[in-house]
Amino acid sequence: GRTVGVGIGKSGQIARKIAATLASTGTPAIYVHAGEANHGDIGMITKNDVVLAVSNSGQTEEILTLLPLLKRKNIPIICLTGDSQSELGMASTVNLNTHVKEEACPLGLAPTASTTAQLALGDALAISTMKFRKFDKMDFKKLHPAGSLGEQLKTVEDIMIKGNKIPFVNENLKMQKAIKILTDKKLGILIVKNKEKSY
Repeated sequence: GRTVGVGIGKSGQIARKIAATLASTGTPAIYVHAGEANHGDIGMITKNDVVLAVSNSGQTEEILTLLPLLKRKNIPIICLTGDSQSELGMASTVNLNTHVKEEACPLGLAPTASTTAQLALGDALAISTMKFRKFDKMDFKKLHPAGSLGEQLKTVEDIMIKGNKIPFVNENLKMQKAIKILTDKKLGILIVKNKEKSY
């Protein structure tokens, strides 16, 4: 199955990022918005999945509403919460404590330190899972063919020309045909071989 990140608000954004990091490092994962899950998207979660629920308070109503449905399907729940004694914390299969003494926000309200703790623990989970799965650079390359990460992992094989794309011609080929092959292959070169098949 997959790891299904579930959350709402800022914790939901963290759950989405954790799911994205897991997916890009070899662990199938998706994100399901807790509010949308209560309106049908819970159907995305199968009996083979594990739910990673993120809620600082552990009392997020939209997540708590999902608990009976998840329990009926025997879906394991891993929670990241700042209150291990919360309803979510107590109902979870595994409870990972992300408690912080106070938020960095001067009002003590905006999720700042708490979301940083959630994010750090999520990244730690992803890295641990990578190591457990023996996910290496070649595995990483398969999931990141584009962008600067893809560029760093490119091999000669990725850019080499193979098979009938190589513009081979015989030394006795008429020039007009050779020019046509040169044009068709679009490489700006021809590789000429003689009767001994030397180039």
